[in-house]
Amino acid sequence: MEDLPRMSVLAHEARRSTTGPLAWLLVLGIVLAALNLRTAVTSVGPLLDQLAGALGMSSVSTGLLTTLPVLAFATVGAITPTMARRVGEHRLLLLALVVLGAGMLVRSVVGSAAVFLVSSAVALSGGAVGNVLIPTLIKRHFPARTGIMTTVYTTALAAGTMLAAAATVPIERASGDWHIALGVWAALAAVAAIPWLALLRSEPERETGGRDAGIRRLLRSRLAWMVAIYFGTQSLIAYVMFGWLATILTDGGFTTSQAGAVLGAFTALNIPVSILVPVVASRFRDQRPVVVGLVVFYAAGFLGLWLGPVDLALVWVVLVAVGMGSFPLALMMLALRTRTPEATAGLSAFGQSAGYLISGAGPILVGVLRDVTGGWTVPYALLFAVLLAQLLTGLYAGRDRYLEDEPARMTG
Repeated sequence: MEDLPRMSVLAHEARRSTTGPLAWLLVLGIVLAALNLRTAVTSVGPLLDQLAGALGMSSVSTGLLTTLPVLAFATVGAITPTMARRVGEHRLLLLALVVLGAGMLVRSVVGSAAVFLVSSAVALSGGAVGNVLIPTLIKRHFPARTGIMTTVYTTALAAGTMLAAAATVPIERASGDWHIALGVWAALAAVAAIPWLALLRSEPERETGGRDAGIRRLLRSRLAWMVAIYFGTQSLIAYVMFGWLATILTDGGFTTSQAGAVLGAFTALNIPVSILVPVVASRFRDQRPVVVGLVVFYAAGFLGLWLGPVDLALVWVVLVAVGMGSFPLALMMLALRTRTPEATAGLSAFGQSAGYLISGAGPILVGVLRDVTGGWTVPYALLFAVLLAQLLTGLYAGRDRYLEDEPARMTG
């Protein structure tokens, strides 16, 4: 009998899910948008030394460029729900893709370090808006299919991330010009905007007021903080692994080329993991078993990299890659822990903004600890402390509960 109210809610959600040609257009729009959300980030990394030389960038400017993604995702993401209420979700995502493409186009043709930094910040702002909006759109248009649509979203996001990282250097070598290698990704953003031009006519009505999860309410919400910290811990580990895995491997005896190949495999594994984790997690009302399982994979992988045989490094890296399924799980929680698209928007903005701020210091702190201690023992101790925080917050955030059902103290 306890399941009857829940079944009624699910039936209601299924009826209000978008169907027909509009649904397929939305799926196409979400996939194309997701492909673009990380291209402004991962297309720069492979050419960073070349860009620094060509633009005369100082070490400070280079450091700022690598920090810009976290700053943009945290700050612009925080104000996205407010912009969506004023502009509309479909219009805002279209505008975000235009801004993303324009920023990447400008930076691909300039010869000034300052303009390159500013245009990169503009492009990343467009990606930050998309980070927050897409979980909201999934909740609004596909409330009964959150799991499968999160799978679609995170898979496209992982594919776009890997594509820009892997293809930028070959494009530069084939064309002989880094301007072209970066400009290609602006064209991809222009393609992604096309479905959203057609979707302007289907801009949904927006509910505001009491059902909107404002920042002051979320600051008092234990669930919102648990989701934010969970998001932050998984993001911190991801940034550390992408930034330091190659160094970990070379310190362990790998050649640079071998370490690069393992890092490429690690990046590619994000795609199947992004497919599998939401499918598995959506089968449970309670995601705590998945939280625990992913932490176990992480812990086994880190222990192997730290203390295990070097010739089994690929095995340890695969285990860590499975653990990074915490990213699609964290994105799922934004929708699963809320009842309405408005609450999803608020939790998405708060969780991602606070989470990226938490994660931003991770790679820097690991580098400092390695330099100060001369080894990896203390950095690994830090990672295990982060894992403990991920486990504790995930056990709270993964439970079958809703943001809107928290006690009245949330509203202050």
